[in-house]
Amino acid sequence: MPKIIEFIGQKSLRESLKSPEYFMTDFAKFDRPATLHAGFQAISAFKEKHGHLPKPRNPADAEAVLALAKEIAGSDAEDLNVKVIQELAYQATGDLSPVNAVIGGFIAQEALKAVSAKFHPMVQHLYFDSLESLPAETPSEQDAAPQQSRYDGQIAVFGSAFQKKIADHRQFLVGSGAIGCEMLKNWSLMGLASGPKGVIHVTDLDTIEKSNLNRQFLFRAKDLGKFKSEQAAAAVIDMNPDLANKIVSHQDAVGPDTENIYGDEFFESLDGVTNALDNIKARLYMDQRCVFFQKPLLESGTLGTKGNTQVVVPHLTESYSSSQDPPEKETPSCTVKNFPNQIQHTIEWARQQFDSLFVKPVQSVNSYLSEPNFIESTLKYGGQSNEQIKQIHDYLVANKPLSFEECIVWARLQFEENYVNAIKQLLYSLPKDAVTSTGQPFWSGPKRAPDPLTFDLNDATHLDYIIAAANLHAYNYGLKGSTDPALFKRVADGVKVPEFVPRSGVKIQINETDAPQEGTGADGVDADDLSKQLPSPSSLAGYRLNPVEFEKDDDTNHHIDFITTASNLRALNYSIQTASRHQTKQIAGKIIPAIATTTSLVTGLVCLELYKIIDKKEKIEDYKNGFVNLALPFFGFSEPIAAQKNKAIWRDHMDSMGPLRVQEQPNPQGTYFLGVSMLWSSFTPPKKSQERLPMKMSELVEHVSKKPIPPWTKNLIVEVIASDEEGEDVEIPFIVVKI
Repeated sequence: MPKIIEFIGQKSLRESLKSPEYFMTDFAKFDRPATLHAGFQAISAFKEKHGHLPKPRNPADAEAVLALAKEIAGSDAEDLNVKVIQELAYQATGDLSPVNAVIGGFIAQEALKAVSAKFHPMVQHLYFDSLESLPAETPSEQDAAPQQSRYDGQIAVFGSAFQKKIADHRQFLVGSGAIGCEMLKNWSLMGLASGPKGVIHVTDLDTIEKSNLNRQFLFRAKDLGKFKSEQAAAAVIDMNPDLANKIVSHQDAVGPDTENIYGDEFFESLDGVTNALDNIKARLYMDQRCVFFQKPLLESGTLGTKGNTQVVVPHLTESYSSSQDPPEKETPSCTVKNFPNQIQHTIEWARQQFDSLFVKPVQSVNSYLSEPNFIESTLKYGGQSNEQIKQIHDYLVANKPLSFEECIVWARLQFEENYVNAIKQLLYSLPKDAVTSTGQPFWSGPKRAPDPLTFDLNDATHLDYIIAAANLHAYNYGLKGSTDPALFKRVADGVKVPEFVPRSGVKIQINETDAPQEGTGADGVDADDLSKQLPSPSSLAGYRLNPVEFEKDDDTNHHIDFITTASNLRALNYSIQTASRHQTKQIAGKIIPAIATTTSLVTGLVCLELYKIIDKKEKIEDYKNGFVNLALPFFGFSEPIAAQKNKAIWRDHMDSMGPLRVQEQPNPQGTYFLGVSMLWSSFTPPKKSQERLPMKMSELVEHVSKKPIPPWTKNLIVEVIASDEEGEDVEIPFIVVKI
């Protein structure tokens, strides 16, 4: 039964204007909607009366608008916020791309609700403002006057002096995917970095894929395969030629390995950093760099209709890493391997199968063929040496295909092994009538008792599995594949499947605390005997297999086809609802649901905070962290959490000039860390302590890490943990040892 929603009590627009209901976008501005409700009507009345909108920063026009607003408000006129009405009049001719992005994203989602009947529509009047983004120095009427510039809409709000600050800003954008593209688009419309001193650095190591095109609007089909950062930069330069030679594109990931590129000089040249990332590790690293170089950081993210923004200001707010979301919950390996109960479990299992059939064994073969003494080191140090050597033997000797037909036979036997024999073995070890130590049925609750499948060439899922597996196996060996169903049916129908004999004593991992279940394919195999049967690498000089590199966006490479069919066959074993190819692709490809409406709105909110960063605002109440959910809909804003005065995060660094030794450091009784390596501690054994104390810090780092310091490294960031005389922990600013 569809839900019937009453829009503002089924009032007409005329009636709802007289007795409005408001959608709150910021609960800290509780009186703002009523003022803006009267103010926007007053602006409309002013234009109707005078034939134009109020002129920027014109006091007379603003007074006229205020008078009209009071007339419209009637008995509520005394409750109007006069300053807000005046600012509304001053900015009436303004046009800000970030505000357009916020309102446009919201309205677009409401339009989608109307045509899709999905999610709850808004039934009130929406008013949104960000008056705290205005510069501290109020522009004059002359400063806000039109200049026949493409930025006149922004100048009408901020003034030409502030527009110059925007143009000379230097920003680093990390990532040019969905949020990154929207960010660059907004920046081009704002004229960010378009001045003589301005520059935008943008980095992204990814190339453009087909799945990007539906929400990363700077890219077109002709851009497939090209670097995102380069194409995004080119697209926004087309939008705003003022950015020509102002955008520097990089294709290097941010991290310790690229500090020769993004080093001291690079960060010191920046005014701020904006993250457009999709992983926590890179976010934490960039946060660490911004803390070290004391640069503002703008952070944001989306998940479907949800979005959030965070602003980090040196010495004013906490850093991004000061508070984190809990880590994602991982599925226990025993559930994936033996007891799946959701389609996500079978997709994860299929993804592991993809690697264990078409990637890892092939890499092992290539390592054997290219690395001297590979077998000896595997036997000596490998925890699963028997299984690895058997894989090499299978892929290089026992089951090496010479034709595509042999790949079909291999695929048919893989079906039997994974969906018939493995299930029979599990039920042999844990029968359907098995009970726990307490006498309860073992197969109960989330544990579903599986059933083996019976291969059927007329079943589309069975046949599709054979087609995908055979073609991927053929790719490993450089053989030409096929998708002709007649060929597969003819060859598969003639395969002689060995009779399955269950094995006794097979250990099944039941709980996560149990020892991991080892592969059983190498049971009873003598690794030494198998290694002697392998051809010598010299006899196969230059021969290599082709490991498959997973690519979710190529519909012709059989990757998603294999994972979809492998997962669905596994689901059929366990009576789990199967998934479509599209659903499987989303989960296996770890595609984060992203929609253009949320991306637009979140990017607009970030850019409104960027105005404040450019203005160098010093009050924490001027900044806003935001959370939105367009499905409800819901807006929530809060002040950033203030930097704690007793924390050392934003304190000045204790720079140790020159090659100091440990014993010359400010607190030689503490414990010294460089990253995860402990360099020295007061409880270091005497022999090691005597050896390390006289060392220069750079020598000690190389001694402990067993590798040289990269030549581009100018500083070592050493963290110190120490306690006072009473044994209480004392926070000490990290030490920067200059090399």
